[in-house]
Amino acid sequence: MAVGNLCVLRFLCLALLMAMAAATQFRVGGLKGWTVPTDDAGFYGKWAESSRFQIGDSLLFVYPQGQDSVLHVSQEGYNTCNTAAPIDAFQDGNTVFTLNSSGTFYFISGNQDNCLKNESLVVVVMAERNNNASAPSLPPSSPSVVSPPPPPPSLASPPPMASLAPPPPPQESSATPTTSPPAGASISTFSKWSFSINGDELQGPTWGSAWFYPVYFVIEEYYIYVYN
Repeated sequence: MAVGNLCVLRFLCLALLMAMAAATQFRVGGLKGWTVPTDDAGFYGKWAESSRFQIGDSLLFVYPQGQDSVLHVSQEGYNTCNTAAPIDAFQDGNTVFTLNSSGTFYFISGNQDNCLKNESLVVVVMAERNNNASAPSLPPSSPSVVSPPPPPPSLASPPPMASLAPPPPPQESSATPTTSPPAGASISTFSKWSFSINGDELQGPTWGSAWFYPVYFVIEEYYIYVYN
């Protein structure tokens, strides 16, 4: 039984040491301590806003003993600087106040005149350190939309086929070519002859006359008939 009690005592001591190690002590007002602010009326309000207070932390009020004091009061007592009915009162000059719960704590000077000169403090205590709020879960990610594959590249249109139509025939010259007599023709033999019929000499007609061919052939046949 004694061994069990010893184990419990050791566990409590360990838990207390861990809590003390995790807790933070704040010196109220920093180096200025607990006094009447002379250069800034909102000095203690700004100091409190610059710190984060949690359950288990403590406030250290440093002030001249016998000349000042610290009163823990309600919100109404804070607003009216009422020193008649404090919740807690301290006058030792080196006061340590433990913040044992979450919420708002109000402090004023035990000297009402000092309270009216802004020697007052409001502290807001957050939850204890080991009561960490769970991080909000991230919303489920929406399923990724699979984008359709890009369309295949369009086939290039084949080059136009060359036209199979035959080329147009060459244009004939409008000028009528001069007809030359065929080489070696018998007619050309008589073209330069001259002959006579009944004593009259006939000159061979020239090429190109419109009446030349029929007349010429008639004369030639007659000539052959007569002289042969």
